[in-house]
Amino acid sequence: MSAGTDSGLVIAFDYGERRIGVATGNRLTATATGLGVIACRDGVPHWEAVDRSVAEWAPAALIVGKPPTGNERLQRRIGNFVQALKNRYKLPVHLVDESLSSRAAEAELADRRRSGEKNTRVKRGDVDKLAACLIAQKWLADTDPDA
Repeated sequence: MSAGTDSGLVIAFDYGERRIGVATGNRLTATATGLGVIACRDGVPHWEAVDRSVAEWAPAALIVGKPPTGNERLQRRIGNFVQALKNRYKLPVHLVDESLSSRAAEAELADRRRSGEKNTRVKRGDVDKLAACLIAQKWLADTDPDA
């Protein structure tokens, strides 16, 4: 699967060993929208769910959050995930420093709950999805729109 034209859309992933947060990013509007989470088993994503997202959104590129440091197993699994994305979809895959994206997402969701904007409890999937949005937004902010 590969995109034939540059749709201006990207899909961002917040990789985790149990769940992967997924969001779209729009280069034209510089906005990101959370799509949901994809389950993982032993660090391996449910590839059919990834396939559906890529087919539905036809992104021009894929963005993966990568912690600057961390445990070697997680770093290796992220590297394997990135390589699998490249091989499977034949799309450019960009790594983005995701330092503290999950903590920032947790804080933002807690603020929304305190303010009454979010009236249900915060679930782990909510954090993963928002972290993917933050990764997409960081990539969008750091990328030249005319590139």
